[in-house]
Amino acid sequence: MLDRISGIMLAEGAGARAKWAVANFGWLSFAAAFALSLLGVYAIDIATQPEPGATGLSGTAHRQLLFLGIGLCVSCVVCVPHYRWLGILRWPMAAVTIGLLVFLLIPAVPSSIVTPRNGTRGWIDLGVTDFQPSEVAKVVFVIVLAWHMRYKRSHRRFLGLFGPAMIAFVPIALIMLQPDFGTAMTFVPALAAIVIAAGAKLRHLAIIALIAAMAAPATYPFLKDYQKERVVGLVRQIQGSREGADDINYQSFTAQKVMGAGLATGTADDHARALIRYNRLPEAHNDMVYSVLVTRFGFWGGVGILGLYLAWLLGALGVAAVCTDPFGRLLAVGLAAVIAGQTIVNVGMNVGLVPIVGITLPFLSAGGSSMVMVWLTTALVLSVGLRRSSQPYRPSFEYAQGDAQPVLGNVRTRPSP
Repeated sequence: MLDRISGIMLAEGAGARAKWAVANFGWLSFAAAFALSLLGVYAIDIATQPEPGATGLSGTAHRQLLFLGIGLCVSCVVCVPHYRWLGILRWPMAAVTIGLLVFLLIPAVPSSIVTPRNGTRGWIDLGVTDFQPSEVAKVVFVIVLAWHMRYKRSHRRFLGLFGPAMIAFVPIALIMLQPDFGTAMTFVPALAAIVIAAGAKLRHLAIIALIAAMAAPATYPFLKDYQKERVVGLVRQIQGSREGADDINYQSFTAQKVMGAGLATGTADDHARALIRYNRLPEAHNDMVYSVLVTRFGFWGGVGILGLYLAWLLGALGVAAVCTDPFGRLLAVGLAAVIAGQTIVNVGMNVGLVPIVGITLPFLSAGGSSMVMVWLTTALVLSVGLRRSSQPYRPSFEYAQGDAQPVLGNVRTRPSP
């Protein structure tokens, strides 16, 4: 079995031709991730230990620091083997992930193991911590889709997009059944980014987006009551109405109020803790952690935090740009889209542009599964950047204008697998 896997690895170009590239864009993502993680620990301490004058980190902040250490250890382990092993092991990983998502939906599972939170069955109680399979599902989905698309050309046709969509449909459907609409949304940017990077025609994607936008209102009757209330609450905010400020829009209005208190340059530590405490911002250590940091560091601090996310994304896209391996390139692009989509939705929630959908902010929000998986994502980007093939075995994503066939150039090719 190992001989067979080694043969596949060599045939895929991951053998002797792979060279180490110590200087690569992946380190930019690593540095940004580390800075964001430390800011997250500080923000969680402000949110969970609001009393001024307290010494030491709060218990929740200590746990986050522990998970940061675990995430760093996982990153070191993941960077050692070649990232193409993920492609070889994609189906076992997918099977385990789908099995865990199905397990969450089994009504017979005791509530001591799967305890619904805010009506969502998304976590497995491991005793020492909770485990959220949907966090793993995002990374596994990107791996499976990137490997599937690495040499494909069928997606250049409109109907050829059906295959990638079906790969995304399975985890999205299972997560929607929890129901966790926010997490399910993060799969869509990854799907779009990967098929675009693989050469899909933008006009085909534009048609799909238009159809989805036109069909969206028809899904409203099928939403749960609290989901409908969130949509209505967002519309009222956009209209400038204060209606719902004490119920459905309380979290959003409170987040905006404490951010506004930060003004341009922020407030002192004790003042920020008092603002969070007396305004009783819900989920301040989790979904609303961005509001906590803007309260502390002000508008320009919030811009700086977004700059760190931009640096992470530029590092990942820089790795993809210089990577000659189709799987590595698509992997980096897909992971970048996951982080970008999650960040945009969460920040949009905080500033009142997106309904509250219960999605965490990467690296900053409290959560063991989330912290470990975003560091795994960073490690995969760095792993792609650390390995550079001297010559690709297959052409990747270079198409003649109006032609569905790739421009081969001067590269060796093999028959399609």
